[in-house]
Amino acid sequence: MNKRIKKEKNPYAIRRKIRKIFWSIVRGLLVFGLCFLILQPLLSKVSLSFMADTELYDGTVINIPRTPTTVNYRIVSELMTYQKSFINSVWMAVLVAVLQVFTATLVGYGFARFKFPFQKPLFALVLLTIVIPPQTIMAALYLSFRFFDIFGLISLIRGEPLNMLNTIYPYLMMVTGCMGLKSGLYIYLMRQFFRGMPKELEEAAYVDGLGAFGTFFRIMMPGAKPMMTSCFLFAFVWQWTDSFYSILFFRDFPLLAVALDGLTENYRGYWGNVLNMAGLPPVPLVQVMQATGVLLVILPVLIIYLFAQRGFLESINHSGIKA
Repeated sequence: MNKRIKKEKNPYAIRRKIRKIFWSIVRGLLVFGLCFLILQPLLSKVSLSFMADTELYDGTVINIPRTPTTVNYRIVSELMTYQKSFINSVWMAVLVAVLQVFTATLVGYGFARFKFPFQKPLFALVLLTIVIPPQTIMAALYLSFRFFDIFGLISLIRGEPLNMLNTIYPYLMMVTGCMGLKSGLYIYLMRQFFRGMPKELEEAAYVDGLGAFGTFFRIMMPGAKPMMTSCFLFAFVWQWTDSFYSILFFRDFPLLAVALDGLTENYRGYWGNVLNMAGLPPVPLVQVMQATGVLLVILPVLIIYLFAQRGFLESINHSGIKA
């Protein structure tokens, strides 16, 4: 008992306890600040999306609508052809994510386990695809797929190059060739993951008579499911919200990213043709429609995260990335 009292009165123990409490408060304030920076724009969009047009000019209404309404969601859903765009975005994002993960896993395994000529320069080029923004090759991509030709053979047969814009084929070709959105990052992650796996697994498979492809499909891919899950979720989300490649290749194809990009212009047409209003719509109303459209686009991603966050975090923790 006396030792406990002396320990509590020890100045060093008191200073250490005060220091511990102080840093706990500092960490709490930092976490609160970061959460506020992330959530505040989202919450402001939620508030705007439920506001009527009369409340936008009411100084007494700040964050919480006095009479919440869903009219904005109905208008935006109609302008974005939401149901059709949603279905197209789902199967497009799933297809692209599956192809990206498969090709990245195959290429990452090759870089991690095999020695071949120009291996390091080729991997450096993979890393360059992460660093260099896609806007630098936008004109080249557009021209390549607008006038697609293979050594002049298509022009020889058809008399003119093939126009592949407004089709899914350009993106499928890029994804299969590991040049899709963030494909370099997925290759890097898969390479680092395979480098951390024990080589004894492959040696045992080779002893049992499996070849390189058999070992990859039957031994290495099942062991790489945690990292493949993470890459799939990344690929799905980035493809879902991608506007660069979607607008470049699928301008006339109904996707949510494309519909969101043209929402302002569509609302201006709705303002003049449907509502028969003169001039341009007020800026606050345009902001409300844009905020509502953003929420409709990211809502499915938020729902997926709520259901998949546990498995996603576990896949990251068990991925074991090593340099």
